[in-house]
Amino acid sequence: MSEIYDIGYRHYEGVRLGRGYAARALTLHSLRGVFGLGRPARSKIVPFALAGIMFLPSIVTIAMMALAGQRGIPYSGFAVVMQAVVAIFLAAQAPTVVAPDLRHRVLPLYLSRPVSVAEYVGAKVVAMTIALFLLVALPLTLIYVGELVVDMPGPPATGEYLGAVLMALVLALLLSAFGLALASFTPRRGLGVASVITVYLLSSASVPVIYATLESTGDDAAAAWAWLINPFWLVDAVQSWLFGTPPHSIEAGDYPSGPAPAAILIVLIAGALVALALRYRKAASR
Repeated sequence: MSEIYDIGYRHYEGVRLGRGYAARALTLHSLRGVFGLGRPARSKIVPFALAGIMFLPSIVTIAMMALAGQRGIPYSGFAVVMQAVVAIFLAAQAPTVVAPDLRHRVLPLYLSRPVSVAEYVGAKVVAMTIALFLLVALPLTLIYVGELVVDMPGPPATGEYLGAVLMALVLALLLSAFGLALASFTPRRGLGVASVITVYLLSSASVPVIYATLESTGDDAAAAWAWLINPFWLVDAVQSWLFGTPPHSIEAGDYPSGPAPAAILIVLIAGALVALALRYRKAASR
């Protein structure tokens, strides 16, 4: 003879917010984690210190416009000039977005709810993209506001500013997809930081060597493609094609013309997103 005991379980009678709300909540949680919000004070030091460094050229540029009537860093070249700071931010913070869930093996708990692997990966990429976009776009906006307040001779460079902001979003998406994909292959934060910064250093250091080697052979057309190895110069090449801005490479050489850099950019973003989704699909099956 069996007996049924009432142990106090109650049905949920509240509003069911659905999968979209879960994805947005995960995005916000991840974005807060990038900047160390809701975490100990030491977690906020690196992201906010790097953000402060990003604003220093903006302040200097505004001072130059006010005191000398000269523009400093152009809008279109800001991300290229500050690429080292952006890369350090990506390397330091990308592992904080993906490593904890892998290390503590809580991914199956997320996916046991109505959140798919694609939605989980999308939330992480969107959060990192927003963080990197703010890191670049806010200093650009400060420079633009300063230009309007100072009232420089001639019309303000509104078109160049808007183009730079748009390409900052594209750059943020590219870096986020690749940075998270690299960091997701290890649950250890230190190894994730090392992997992201190593890939960036290799891509940056190899460009001048490859460029000089190809240029020494007299093949200038092939040498120009070497700049596209670096993600910052790849996005700068797309910006030059779309908006007619000058190239901001070290040698001030011309980038490959036409839509080819844009096609490469799209393929790289898509490939990184697919690799990230496959990595998490494998991790979720364990």
